[in-house]
Amino acid sequence: MSVLKRAWIGLMSSVALLAGCGLNPPMTVPAVDLQRYAGLWYEIAKYPVFFEQGCFGVTAEYTIRDDGRVTVLNTCREGSLDGRVRTIEGYAVSTNPPENSRLNVYFFGFPGPYWIIGLDEDYQWAVVSDPTRSTLWILSRTPQLSQETYDGILALIEAQGYDTGKLVPMPQPTD
Repeated sequence: MSVLKRAWIGLMSSVALLAGCGLNPPMTVPAVDLQRYAGLWYEIAKYPVFFEQGCFGVTAEYTIRDDGRVTVLNTCREGSLDGRVRTIEGYAVSTNPPENSRLNVYFFGFPGPYWIIGLDEDYQWAVVSDPTRSTLWILSRTPQLSQETYDGILALIEAQGYDTGKLVPMPQPTD
């Protein structure tokens, strides 16, 4: 079993265990149109996660499948923005249709919660977490966000009780 696979299994086991601990889960957005959500997203910032160590230029691409599931293709560059490309493919399933703000993402057959807690009305940025608040990602349709937009997202995250001081920026290409 690869190191990445073992790490992912360990993470998902920990998240599943913590999900039952009675922590106050975050509020998700009222509804998500998965057709509009599909496409390429750039990771702008995140809470550190071990499976992204050494990654630069992280992106996620979502594609709606004929069976209603969403193909998930995560990509990173190892060591620098010019580094070797590493990808992992999985799929997502909504756990609260028709709202679609809570999904499970499956990698290596194991589910991981993907809760959309913030979403721009034009689907230009999104904030994703989990029921235990242990993960947090800020995603954007573009490699960079304006400072005004980023500050607004930080205010939204803080209003939900997240520690924005734990966020780590993800380097993205500037061209």
